[in-house]
Amino acid sequence: MNAKIIIDLINGDKFFSLNRLAAGTDIEFSCPIEEYNAYLNQEAIKSQDDMVAVTYLLRERSAGAIAAYMSVIADAIKLSAAEKELHNLDYPFKTLPAMKIAKLAVAGSFKERYRGIGSYMIDLAAGIATETYRERFACRFVTVDADIEHDQGVVAFYAKNGFVRNTEMNSKKSKTVNMRKDLFIKT
Repeated sequence: MNAKIIIDLINGDKFFSLNRLAAGTDIEFSCPIEEYNAYLNQEAIKSQDDMVAVTYLLRERSAGAIAAYMSVIADAIKLSAAEKELHNLDYPFKTLPAMKIAKLAVAGSFKERYRGIGSYMIDLAAGIATETYRERFACRFVTVDADIEHDQGVVAFYAKNGFVRNTEMNSKKSKTVNMRKDLFIKT
């Protein structure tokens, strides 16, 4: 059995390209969560046309197949006083600017050949958010509503990728866990 290729920011561009979803794109994609397949096939273009979400496709360079996708949206998060202090945010604002990963899915067949595609997508999302900050407007955090209804291990996955829970945004009855990743790095 061949070893899986580990994908990260160093080599990801060698194997994959990230492109914005365009109308008329041939979509062949299958992940274990049918709701995510349906979104990409039936709702992603409409969400873009309505200026609600932007969807990016991660395509394998060699075959052009869709390995993963993510939809991102503008967001704002509430942080408790303690959470603001943790991030050195002494501002009177009730909310802080963020970009949310609204959907993130990796095709099942690519999980067999590669390792780290989900983490690579998070790194690419952080890059998009940072570029947004540099070019257009403030974006301090990347957020996600970790879908515990479909995957109990997803909170650990996001935590491994630098996300922490938002205490102000979570309820015990929810099917998701709201999490954030701070993009600010002191140098």
